[in-house]
Amino acid sequence: MLQQVSIPIRTECPPGACVCEREILLADPDADLRPLRLTRTEEQKLLERIDAVASYDDLKRLQERIRANLGVELKIAPGPNEVRTLRGILIVLEDRPGLCKKVRQSVPAAVRRVLERHPGITYAILDAHDLFGAGGGG
Repeated sequence: MLQQVSIPIRTECPPGACVCEREILLADPDADLRPLRLTRTEEQKLLERIDAVASYDDLKRLQERIRANLGVELKIAPGPNEVRTLRGILIVLEDRPGLCKKVRQSVPAAVRRVLERHPGITYAILDAHDLFGAGGGG
């Protein structure tokens, strides 16, 4: 039996278009429903917030808000190989039940666009992972 939800949740994707396990999540009374709160309207707001990021601190705050509001991690780190271009930065929105496949693609794409516009943020990410040897930690 599906649980009743009093908050707006994301509408169901067409059959076969997504693997978000929405029904399984709704069937579990103890499930964390936060990922389902990201309706299409809220997704647009999130993408606009990402687009407004102008500094590394803004990006870190956005990651915290995503973690708090959706219960998922937005991971941004240098890849395992040498980072020569922006493609060497890994940007992954954690895969969680209830999180639409489209969101897992659109959020990293939006972050990548921000990094392209603001190279200083990319350098701060590299520095935070000690790739510049400054001891930033991370």
